[in-house]
Amino acid sequence: MRVGPELEWEDRKVRRLSSLEDHFQITEIERAAGELFRNINMAIVADDQPISRQDFQRFVTDHGAFVCLVDGVIVAYLLLEQVDGAAHIEQVTVHPEHARQGIGVQLIVLADSWARERGLPAVTLTTFRDVPWNAPYYERLGFRAFLPRDWGPAMGTRMDTEAARGLEAWPRLAMIRPVSKLSTPEADVQG
Repeated sequence: MRVGPELEWEDRKVRRLSSLEDHFQITEIERAAGELFRNINMAIVADDQPISRQDFQRFVTDHGAFVCLVDGVIVAYLLLEQVDGAAHIEQVTVHPEHARQGIGVQLIVLADSWARERGLPAVTLTTFRDVPWNAPYYERLGFRAFLPRDWGPAMGTRMDTEAARGLEAWPRLAMIRPVSKLSTPEADVQG
């Protein structure tokens, strides 16, 4: 089932395309989630600046920005773009107060549907290898390591840029999953 601007998938929870007006709430979610990294001695990640309004506008314009609301309040977001012929998850973040409720999984399913609707064969992301809510979590969702020999030029540039920002202090990796591994018809979106 294709949905318009909103899809209620569970009582009290709604996903929709994001708008520029959501930028402030998204930055607050990013800051709250970043504090979890401070707790595991990764302060540089916690202190990283959230996405700028200008950069966020690009995702909104390209229909690659989604939010999840619970009781009308934005509690999570997803940013998608096309990178080297795949759907790339630039960011998926759930406010810590709403973690472990299946919201992140629903946003990953949404990424899969977004890719499928564009005829893209896979979903990719970059993440920390050893952070429990990063690579180990994505592995449980069917992602696997995406090796440098298989990257396109844009993924290589992305990994180099992340390293230049200081993220190389902790092992990072790119991950990939074929489209449709988790997708359900109810996850289809327009955009």
